[in-house]
Amino acid sequence: MNAERLLAHYEEIAEAPDAIARLRRFILGLAVRGKLVPQNPSHDPASELLEKIAKAINSSVPSADKSEPPLFDLPPSWVWARLGQLVLHSDSGWSPRTENYARSGDEWGVLKVSAVSWGEFRASENKQVLPGTEPRANAVVKKGDFLISRANTAELVARAVIVNEDPVRLMMSDKIVRLRLVNECDHRFVLLVNNYADFSREHYSKHASGVSPSMKNVSRDVILSLPVPLPPLAEQHRIVAKVKDLMALCDRLEAARATRESTRDRLAAASLVRLNAPDPETFQSDVRFALDALPALTARPDQIKQLRQTIFNLAVRGKLVPQDPNDEPAQVLLKRLRANPSDANFHLKDPLARGWEWAAIEDCFTVSGGMQKTPARTPKTNAFPYLGVGNVYRGRLELSNIKRFELLDGELERFRLEPQDILVVEGNGSPSEIGRCAVWNGEIANCVHQNHLIRCRPKEVLLTPYVALYLNSPDGMSEMKKLAITSAGLFSLSVGKIRKIPFPLPPLAEQQRIVAKVNSLMTLCDELEAVLLCAAKVRIDLFDALLRVALSPEADRELEAAE
Repeated sequence: MNAERLLAHYEEIAEAPDAIARLRRFILGLAVRGKLVPQNPSHDPASELLEKIAKAINSSVPSADKSEPPLFDLPPSWVWARLGQLVLHSDSGWSPRTENYARSGDEWGVLKVSAVSWGEFRASENKQVLPGTEPRANAVVKKGDFLISRANTAELVARAVIVNEDPVRLMMSDKIVRLRLVNECDHRFVLLVNNYADFSREHYSKHASGVSPSMKNVSRDVILSLPVPLPPLAEQHRIVAKVKDLMALCDRLEAARATRESTRDRLAAASLVRLNAPDPETFQSDVRFALDALPALTARPDQIKQLRQTIFNLAVRGKLVPQDPNDEPAQVLLKRLRANPSDANFHLKDPLARGWEWAAIEDCFTVSGGMQKTPARTPKTNAFPYLGVGNVYRGRLELSNIKRFELLDGELERFRLEPQDILVVEGNGSPSEIGRCAVWNGEIANCVHQNHLIRCRPKEVLLTPYVALYLNSPDGMSEMKKLAITSAGLFSLSVGKIRKIPFPLPPLAEQQRIVAKVNSLMTLCDELEAVLLCAAKVRIDLFDALLRVALSPEADRELEAAE
C-alpha cells in the first residue's frame, strides 16, 4: 500500500490538471481494493462474517459464480459478495401529485432524485404534495435510511446517500429505493463501494436501461446484484475512518491550491493593470517587470490568455513600440485613401498617440458581402472552392475542410478572394462568435466566400496585418459588439456596420513595427504555453506512475527491493 508514498510526492504533482480530484479517486480506489489500511490477521475473515449475515437473514451464502471471474484479487481476509446479501429488505416510494416547490409548514414533501445524487442527503430537494394528501407510512424517510436512486442521468443513476438527520415530513418518490442493510456491515463502507468504485459505475452503466443519457433506469435486481468486495467488519470501520481523514486532507490541499492560485492571479493582474492603465513615467519599467515576472506567476496554460490580451491592447493603443517623429503621420495616409471621409463621431473617442488618427474601416477598405448559397446550385459542375463561417477563426484559417460550389456567370470575378483580404464573420447571435476574423493570403486559387463572411479589401495592402490585429484585439471586439447588438438583444454584424467600425490608425511604418513586436511576443507566449503544457504532462505522467505502483503489488515489491 503506497498512499503515503503518493502523498510524499504530492508537491511535485500538485499543479497537475485535476490533481486533487484525481487524488480523491485514487484514495477511494485503494479503499475498496484493500490497499488503504493494513490487514489484521487476528480478525475473523469476511467469509465468516458473510455466513453470520446469512444466518441473521435466514438465507444461505451462494457459492461463487465460476462463470464470472473476480473483478480483481482481494486480500486473503476479504470476500466477494453481492449487495443483496447485505440487505434485510428493500422498498421504494410513490409519486403523488405535487406542487412545483418545496414543502413548508405542516405539509408533506416527496424527495426528488437530486436529494440522493451527490453523496450527501439533501432534504431541501423535494416537492410538496397537494394539501390534504395522506402520507404513506412505508414511504416515510427516517434517519439512518440507505437511499439509492433508480432513475437519473447516466452519471448519477444508482447514486446513494445515508440519511444522517431526522427529516421532517418527507417521503421517497417511486424513483428512489430504500435498502435496509444488516448491522453486521458498516453502511458507510457500502456507500463508498456503491458511489465511488469504478467497477460499480461500470456495473450500473452496463445494466441501465433507457436510450437517452439524460435519463437512465436501473431495476432493484440490478442494484442488489452489485458486486461488493467485503472486508472484515473491523477493517471496514478503519477504512471509513481513513477515507474521512484523507478526504479532509484533500479539502486542505484544495483550499491551499485555491489560495495559491488566487495569490498568483492577483499578482499577475496587478502587473497587467499597470500596463493597461499606464503611467508614462514608469511604463517602460512596468513592461519589463511584467514580462519578467509573469512567467513565474503563470502556472496554467489558460492564464496566458490574459497576457496575450494585454499585449494586443498595448499594441493598438500606441503603448507597445515607441513613436518615431520621422514617420509619415496617419493623417497624411488617410487623406490619400479617403474618397469620402467617414461620418463617424471620432471627436467622442479617446485621444491617441502622436501621429495616430481615428479612422473607420470604410476609410481604408472596400467592404462587401459574399455569395448566396441557393438550392439551385450544385457542386457537380463549374464548382469552385469557397470559404464558410466554419473556416474562419480569430487570427487563423482552417482549410482542411474546404467545400466546392457552383458559380454563376460573373460570380468568380465578384467574390474571388485576393491576398491580404480580411474575412470577418458576421455572427450568429452569440457575442463570442461575431467579428472573428483572419487574413486570406492566397492559399487556394480561385477561392470565393459565402455571404456570412464579409470581405474587407485594403486600399493599401500594408494596412491589413495591423487592422486584422486590431479587430481580433479585446478593444476591437468590444467595438464590434457595440455595433452588432440588435433590438432583440442578439448580435449580428452587416456590411454597413463593419464599414463604420472605428479603429486607431498609426503611421504605416509604426504599424509594421507593432505587428513585428506583437508577433515576437506571441511567439514568447507560445513558448511559455508549451512549457506549461509540458510541465503539466510530466506531472500527470508522474501521478499515473505513482498510481500504477500503488495499485500493483508486483510494482510495489520491485520498488521496495530497489530502495
